[in-house]
This record gives sequence, structure tokens and C-alpha cells, in this order.
Amino acid sequence: MEQFSVVTIVIIVFAVLILANAIRILREYDRAVVFRLGRLIGNDGIKGPGLIFLIPVIDKMVKVSLRTVVMDVPTQDVITQDNVSIKVNAVVYFRVIEPQKAVIGVENFLMATSQLSQTTLRSVLGQSELDDILSQREKINHKLQQIIDSNTEPWGIKVSNVEVKQIDLPQEMQRAMAKQAEAERERRSKIIAAEGEFQASQRLADAAKILSGEPSALTLRYLQTLREIATEKNSTTIFPVPIDLLKPFLNK
Repeated sequence: MEQFSVVTIVIIVFAVLILANAIRILREYDRAVVFRLGRLIGNDGIKGPGLIFLIPVIDKMVKVSLRTVVMDVPTQDVITQDNVSIKVNAVVYFRVIEPQKAVIGVENFLMATSQLSQTTLRSVLGQSELDDILSQREKINHKLQQIIDSNTEPWGIKVSNVEVKQIDLPQEMQRAMAKQAEAERERRSKIIAAEGEFQASQRLADAAKILSGEPSALTLRYLQTLREIATEKNSTTIFPVPIDLLKPFLNK
């Protein structure tokens, strides 16, 4: 009886272990690529989500997540088309849409996508000038996304977005760009000041034409100026009397 009970316990434990390896539960965002004796089962070999059953020893499962992966591209040393050395890093957003290709088509799809992103970043920015990299960031991001996505398509990976995060310039280039920006601001300031002087001179010329046609208006303007000066300045001010004011008396 004791031997029988021991054998029973061993059989029960063995059965529990087999069932534990045969039953798997996958989350909503996970898929299982199942190989049976080294070959994909069914048409695509994909199971899940939920409860799945595997034949112990015969079936092997590779779990793949379908969630979007946010991958940082390490800082790359790039020489632009106009021979400026810069340091650039980026971030890539991608997700697996065909798990069987991600498992069969490439050994490690995460590593492969990372390496591809690094080489593409250096290649695309190396073919661009510094001014384009700084001013046309959206265009460069779109170009990077298209190139990386087309190369990862055979692996069942969809690249949704690529963003250049930071561009580090050499110190001498930063100083040169700062001087250029300062010169540009000074140029705009001078243009605005000159435009203001031009408009003011036009208005003064128009006012002079109106006053020259109306002597009485000139006299009123002269008297108004005297009143303003007398109100603001508490000092003695000597003004010459316009000859137009004396003409009536001279004629008499």
C-alpha cells in the first residue's frame, strides 16, 4: 500500500507538471507562435489571446507582444553634406503586426530594428545640409520613417513614427549661428527703423503741403505750438513772429 501511494503521488505530480506546461494563458496584447516538431502549426502558427493548449515536449511556443515599442536610437556621429560634424539621437515607434514573420524572418527583431534605425539615421542626415536638418525636421522625420518601415516590412513590423530628438552642434558652429542670428535681428531692426522714418517723412510732407496752401492753418499751428511749450516749460522762450501775422498791419 505504501508503494502504491508513493507511485500514485508521483503520477499525480507528473500529470500536474504536464498540464502546467500544456496550458498557457496569453494576455490580449500577446500572441504565441507555436512550432510542432519544428514546423509552424496550421497556416500561420499563431495562437491567442486567452487560454491555449500545447502538447508537452512536441510543441514549442514563442510569445510576441503586439504593443507599440518606443525605442531610443543612441547618439550617432554624423557628418552632414556641407561637412559639419554633429551628434544626433532619435526615437522610433513601431509594433509587430505579423508575429510569425517577426519570429521566422529575423533572429532578433528588436536588435535588428535598432541597428537599422541607427544606420538609416546616419545615412539620411549625412545626405542633408545642416540648414535643412534644423529647419525641415518634419520632412526628415517622414523620410526616416518611410525608409525604416520599408526595410522592416519583411519582418512583419510596422514603423509608425520616427522623431529626431536632439541635435548637438560644435561650439564654434553655435557661436557662428549666434552671430548670424544677432546680425539678422540687427538688420531687421534697421529696416523697421528706416521704414518708420520713411513713413514719418511722407506724413510730414503731406502736412507741409496742406499748411502751405492754407496760411491761416499755419498760423494756428504756430500758436498752438507756443501754447504747448508755455504749458510744459516754466521758462522764458523767445520766438520770432511770422511775417504773415504782420502783413495786415504793414498793408495799412
